[in-house]
Amino acid sequence: MSGLPHAAHAVVTGGGRGIGREIARALKQAGAIVTIVGRNGATLDEAVGAGCADHTAIADVADQAALSAAVAVAATRQPIDILVANAGSAESAPFLKSDAALFRRMMDINFMGVVHAAQAVLPAMKSRPYGRIVAVASTAGLKGYPYVSAYTAAKHAVVGLTRSLALELAATRVTVNAVCPGFTDTDLVAESVDNIMKKTGRSREQAIAELAKHNPQGRLIMPQEVADAVVWLCGAGAGAITGQAIAVAGGEV
Repeated sequence: MSGLPHAAHAVVTGGGRGIGREIARALKQAGAIVTIVGRNGATLDEAVGAGCADHTAIADVADQAALSAAVAVAATRQPIDILVANAGSAESAPFLKSDAALFRRMMDINFMGVVHAAQAVLPAMKSRPYGRIVAVASTAGLKGYPYVSAYTAAKHAVVGLTRSLALELAATRVTVNAVCPGFTDTDLVAESVDNIMKKTGRSREQAIAELAKHNPQGRLIMPQEVADAVVWLCGAGAGAITGQAIAVAGGEV
């Protein structure tokens, strides 16, 4: 399997924690120069200190101007070859209690965050000899789940964008794909576990089992498994893979 081009520059949004941090670490281990973007400077600095990335940039992906500025600064260090649009947020509520503000939040972070990031890197990336855009979507971009209609709608939008943009860029050297993890062992899922415990009185083990039951393998996905899929898609050997939404979910989808 062909690896990354030597010292490719990768930008990972939401790279300070969870899946994003693991993706940054895996890309760096594969030889990339990695810039992580997020809202919390201390979290980003800690990830760099742990060897997961080389540089940081502070921006909220929902703020197009701030994200564009952060990407521009990153590009002055080295042209950007890889974008992993990972930043995301999940909120749960029954549909009839999901107001317009909740839908806007989920769309702004999970969908428009991908749009803003891609628009920031593409003008220069299209002229590069190699380019990769990978959006971290979710199995919620491929199927429905109850009580997360806004999040599910946003992730479906990410998958649709991936398919459309891949065709638009097919004549260039840039590929566009999405990875769609199932419930993954991260702090975001830990928050969901806490909510289940609070609302149902179940133990932590029972709450985790409630999420893991969606996976036919009967477990949570590990962040490294998602990162491995991203690194493969970013490699030179995946040049013919574009417009795909790849489930990393133990057979759930």
